[in-house]
Amino acid sequence: MAILIKNVLLPEQGKVNILIVDQHIVAIDNTILNLPEESKQIDASGLIALPGLVNGHTHAAMTLFRGFGDDMPLMTWLSTRIWPAEAKLTDEDVYWGTRLACLEMIRSGTIFFQDMYWRFNAMARAVQDAGLRAGVGAVMIDVAGEAQAQECRRLAEQTFEQSRDYSARIQYVLTPHAIYTVSEASLRWVADFSEKHQLPVHIHLSETHTEVTECLRQHGILPAIYLDRVGLLNSRAILAHGVYLSDPELDLIAQRGATLVTNPVSNLKLAVGSIFPYSKARARHIPMALGSDGAASNNSLDLFQDLKTFALIQKHADQDPTVLPAGDAWAIATGQKAPLFGQSGRIAVGEKADLLLISQNLPEITPQHDLISNLVYAATGHVVDTVIVEGRILMQGRHIEGEKEIQQEAIARARSLCKTS
Repeated sequence: MAILIKNVLLPEQGKVNILIVDQHIVAIDNTILNLPEESKQIDASGLIALPGLVNGHTHAAMTLFRGFGDDMPLMTWLSTRIWPAEAKLTDEDVYWGTRLACLEMIRSGTIFFQDMYWRFNAMARAVQDAGLRAGVGAVMIDVAGEAQAQECRRLAEQTFEQSRDYSARIQYVLTPHAIYTVSEASLRWVADFSEKHQLPVHIHLSETHTEVTECLRQHGILPAIYLDRVGLLNSRAILAHGVYLSDPELDLIAQRGATLVTNPVSNLKLAVGSIFPYSKARARHIPMALGSDGAASNNSLDLFQDLKTFALIQKHADQDPTVLPAGDAWAIATGQKAPLFGQSGRIAVGEKADLLLISQNLPEITPQHDLISNLVYAATGHVVDTVIVEGRILMQGRHIEGEKEIQQEAIARARSLCKTS
């Protein structure tokens, strides 16, 4: 499949044509001749080509629980709303919840996401059908004891083998939930399995003060140090949240090359009581990404909205308006600061054919004194006109094939799962 994007504005290069053949960008020029047969042409006059966004941490199928029990204390919300609803989940529920998440992410410019949820095959099938890229695994929780631990390990091995049946756009990731929901023996098993197969490991870490105090009480050390002790702190580790990390922990994370993912909107909504230590992480050159967390606790998967919150909260925390300037925030949101995710955040010859076309004539993009500043501080996902992933058009003119069916199916399943009587 070949796509010629004509008359598109490429920042810092001006108006160009972009030629995509199969899965890569093969030419960027003012005039492109010798087009492959059956090329699709897009007249992109009035549009700007940009790299897609990267969501470093979410629970995609939790779109089914959006707005279900808002403004409640965390444990009350989990015990009275989320856990009872999740106990009823089927494969088809997770499939359609993930399809809804993918629909929302495509419409707001996300091309890659790291997921953590139940029912691997349903998630992977949804991502494959949607056309996005994702890191997907089978969440591990073994608080019920050894039998549950053995089942988690069996499921991880099984789903790892099954992952080979899906598109290369889907990367298998080990997903132990957290140090307080997974036993030390299972965490060490994950470390060994990760090392053997060179698999990333995606885990919540230091999201609440209680997690820190309990780790100190049970193990006598801080969470990141405990994670290192069990063999999980390395360059394959994806650490979600990290709002309660100490200086020694940040030093260790930097030494090991792990990636931090901040989820500012979810953390604010759940009132976790602390803010991601961006300036300290940046000073240590720690890889980092931006995440939405699940739609049950955000409630949006629009990273443009989260991007503004991310930048503002860091300025507020440091009492310094120069902290996290728009260019740095944009680089984080497009995956340029998280090499583990494999997204360069660049539009160039030889790069993957993953890009957005955004409308440049919308009020929130006007005037363009600084395009990136507008994207970070003013835009929402509604500026996205077209999304291309792996050389396939997923959205054009804000139209996505099958979107009404996806919404209808998700609504029906959400109503069934979220009955409270």
